[in-house]
Amino acid sequence: MSGRNRPAHRALDRRTLLAAAGAAGVAAGLGAALGGGGDPAGAAPAAPPAPTRAPSPTPTPTPTPVAPSPAGTTLESVAAPRGTGPYRRLGEGPGWDRVVRQDLAAADAGREDRRTVLASFVHLTDAHVTDVQHPVRFEYQRAGVPGAWRPHEALTVHGLVSLVERINGLRGGPATGAPLSFAMTTGDNTDNNCRAELEWFLTAMSGGRITPNTGDPRHYEGVQNSGLPLYWHPEDAVRDLDKRHGLPRVDGFLGAAIAQIASPGLAIPWYSTVGNHDDLHGGHYAAGPYLAEFAVGDRKLYSLPEAEAAALHETVRKGRDTRGRDLERLLRAHAREMRTVTPDPSRAPLTSREYAEAHLDPAYAGPGPAGHGYTREAVAEGRLYYGFRISENTIGISLDTTDPDGDYRGHVTASQLRWLDRELTRHDGDHVLVFSHHYSASVRTGGAELLALLERHGNVVAWINGHSHRNRITPHRGFWEITTASHVDHPQLARVIELTDNRDGTLSLFTTCVESAAPYAADPGDLSRTGLASLYRELAFNAPGRRTALAGGPGDRNTELLLRRR
Repeated sequence: MSGRNRPAHRALDRRTLLAAAGAAGVAAGLGAALGGGGDPAGAAPAAPPAPTRAPSPTPTPTPTPVAPSPAGTTLESVAAPRGTGPYRRLGEGPGWDRVVRQDLAAADAGREDRRTVLASFVHLTDAHVTDVQHPVRFEYQRAGVPGAWRPHEALTVHGLVSLVERINGLRGGPATGAPLSFAMTTGDNTDNNCRAELEWFLTAMSGGRITPNTGDPRHYEGVQNSGLPLYWHPEDAVRDLDKRHGLPRVDGFLGAAIAQIASPGLAIPWYSTVGNHDDLHGGHYAAGPYLAEFAVGDRKLYSLPEAEAAALHETVRKGRDTRGRDLERLLRAHAREMRTVTPDPSRAPLTSREYAEAHLDPAYAGPGPAGHGYTREAVAEGRLYYGFRISENTIGISLDTTDPDGDYRGHVTASQLRWLDRELTRHDGDHVLVFSHHYSASVRTGGAELLALLERHGNVVAWINGHSHRNRITPHRGFWEITTASHVDHPQLARVIELTDNRDGTLSLFTTCVESAAPYAADPGDLSRTGLASLYRELAFNAPGRRTALAGGPGDRNTELLLRRR
């Protein structure tokens, strides 16, 4: 069952105001306060680590609720194509209505006047901040699968910074007006398990200057000035695949793409969840000496015959060769066709421990919390899952669903499941929001057990994730699974999520999609940070081979999701 959103402003009662302001204060102050970790079989539960507090910069007033507003969200407007032809410009289109979903509970009249806000935050996922000059990239798969390479990948940093600007510009939750107390990014924050990419991501989120360039500091060395018609050459007359699809010539594009830009950083606390691209080469291959050496070296493969490219793509799709032995043989076999690039140690891969440890660097503290969910105790134990308090009666739990042995699909260990069971039992009186990178159907190992565990505990309200790059909202027994589209593939969305107690025996989860702050209309002559962010969106819409159903249906985008309060 579904219905339209009601635009009328509803007054917030005192309980709502206190709960919303409390959520902001608690999330900012406690950080990863609930701890985490595995346990040996039969061992007693370990005591949770002490709260980790973020550094305290200049104190700011506690935000207070404002009138609910669709401003800056897809309730107000959505990027829409203009004109005809192979390449279409974008402009402002009508917004998406809010759909009321009653799969798990009926919606009673008058709940808008009774509800109390329990949480208000932002979910972003799959930013895929990319070093486009990295030797261990698989652009050459495009010879077999056109969508295996994106012509807009050089602008991932610009797109993320523009999304940060949008989040900072939101006055509060569009459904309740409650202040946004934190942001959660659910993995694939980077693209190729690369030190430089992680530095760029952390700086974009926390604030500072970024130079999205590796190798030669003076100019770009990658596939987009290679002379190969397989790739978009924005600065010359090569009649490449993308120009045949109408992509424009943009003089100065490559220099602008790798030039230094500044990010304001998020103005609210933010937490981090690990994804397969953060942990594995190309999101699939486990770390090994050959690929690690190749990553920082001076050779790069730019192309493959079509049949070999298609076969490699199929190998990954079917979850094979997770240790990369066949990939190593392929690269060795094509060593003579490789081109010389400038070596760079910043392209080195990271271990899971190093990935989490980087979040603890004070340079990336931003508004906190320290470690963005990861604690020094957790890092020392090699665990990347944790809990944190969102508000007085709501907690968040971030899971690690990556497989250290390789595979783009999800993996949950037995020890993590035992820890999760204990945490859900310990917080039986709280509402629980679970975060992970992988969605339920993509967790190959431990997925059925994880779903059964979440369904068994009545305090689980939502499982929030990404990985598919597609909006999808799925009811389970007692909770909602909310999967949000990526910020690399069109339609490049994040999501505001608000949880309310309707004080009639039901809860509501409001989900509202948001785009970046970049103008809809791109100007190829505008190579400013904002102009490139607009071009990033437009190129993504026009990318050959792109998937066209990633926005999902109306019931997967802007919604009110009802469920019974237990």
